[in-house]
Amino acid sequence: MSTAVGRSAGESWRVLRTPLLVTGAIVLIAIIVMIATTARTSGPFSPDSTESDGARALATLLKNHGVNVHGTEVLEDAVQSGNGKTLVIGPAGSLDRYDWTRIADARWSHLVLIRPGSRALEILAPGVHDTGQVLSSGSRGPGCELPAAVKAGTVTVGGSTYSAPSTAQRCYGDGINNTVIRLDTGDRIVDVVGTPRSFTNEELAEDGNAALALNLLGTNQELTWYLPQWESSGFDDEESDGPPLIPPDVRYIGWALAFAVLVVALWRGRRLGPVIAERLPVIVHAAETTEGRARLYRRSRARDRAAAALRESALGKLHKAHGIPRRADPSAVVATVAARTGRDPAMLYELLYGLPPLSDAALMSLSHELDVLTQEVRHR
Repeated sequence: MSTAVGRSAGESWRVLRTPLLVTGAIVLIAIIVMIATTARTSGPFSPDSTESDGARALATLLKNHGVNVHGTEVLEDAVQSGNGKTLVIGPAGSLDRYDWTRIADARWSHLVLIRPGSRALEILAPGVHDTGQVLSSGSRGPGCELPAAVKAGTVTVGGSTYSAPSTAQRCYGDGINNTVIRLDTGDRIVDVVGTPRSFTNEELAEDGNAALALNLLGTNQELTWYLPQWESSGFDDEESDGPPLIPPDVRYIGWALAFAVLVVALWRGRRLGPVIAERLPVIVHAAETTEGRARLYRRSRARDRAAAALRESALGKLHKAHGIPRRADPSAVVATVAARTGRDPAMLYELLYGLPPLSDAALMSLSHELDVLTQEVRHR
């Protein structure tokens, strides 16, 4: 007949229910916070962000000039009919060809592409290409006849540069590589901006940055500010920009779970409390333990182990009495003890480090000699 020693289902539930409830509550709070913040965009070049790389200042400037700014991270807001409206697409996320085509079919009157990739340029701004050159940050004149640039004058620019056909307006560059391109496709106006930092909270007040941003983005009263995310509604193609295998939202949930596990671990660790002295069921005296161990040595005729134990105990006392390091060389120990006791070093070496005794009588003699030696050292 066997006796079950494991926990029953009820006991397991009573032990685990509190950690599970704590973990569930933390995850639930994290999900609620994420849901509550989805209505507002965040991160670099966000119209709601007050960080140095955000664009809250520009969004406020546009609103003060009668432009209704709608920030979004939802693709469906960017593929609705945009006739008579402006769509700004931020430099984040990744969309496939199908999504960019849907945005092109929405027929926005004015598109502003902030540091776009090759796929976006191919579909929304044909003829415009990323040169792969990065323009160093600095103040530059417009170098073109685009009214928005002429009114803004000198602007602090720096970043990605583009080449464009001769029919396009090419501004703020070195003549070949330009950071601002305006392309009129007939049914819409497309602005390509490779210098998003010029429109951020940190640099908007420099030179004519604010004027250029207002003149480019404030052409219509309705403006949708879209920040693409790591999502796609269609099938990717061979030129995929390579969105991450784990979307950001999943990473946030993973961090929330890791934090919950850490909190539970700390909480459970504190439950251990201080060490409590527990009364032993039987008290065994040290002398009885020593005698029992000696009987075991005698029964197995382990004179070598018994002698080693006696010598180790004697050496410990000698080391303590003379201040000798525990790992001192045997010759140093023998020399120190000989100088202290006046004994023959050769006899001391044989006593402390000699061969194991061959009989019980020799073992008893060794024990007696070691005891006498330690007594001599103790009383000197």
